[in-house]
Amino acid sequence: MLEGKNYCISRENIFAHEFLGLNAKVLQSNDKNKIGLEGKIVDETKNLLVFETKKGIKQLPKKECIFEFELGTEKTIVPGLRVTGRPEDRIKNFGRKKNAVQ
Repeated sequence: MLEGKNYCISRENIFAHEFLGLNAKVLQSNDKNKIGLEGKIVDETKNLLVFETKKGIKQLPKKECIFEFELGTEKTIVPGLRVTGRPEDRIKNFGRKKNAVQ
């Protein structure tokens, strides 16, 4: 869990948050050269996560990868297909699904 003054990102609600600033690692990818790549997420688009790594900026297609995000002392695995789409839409849809279940 990653906590701040006005937020708390956990495994359960990671889809309702921006990924910017989180540390992540590529666990699986269609491109074997991308497996193991890790760094800080500095940008997110509909189809890409942009990592700042030791070797520079790397753009990774979401749908081709499975990511591991660091949330403080926890780690959580997120399939890229599940987060494909604009970040603002993902956040809105998470809230709707959560409210529909209750």
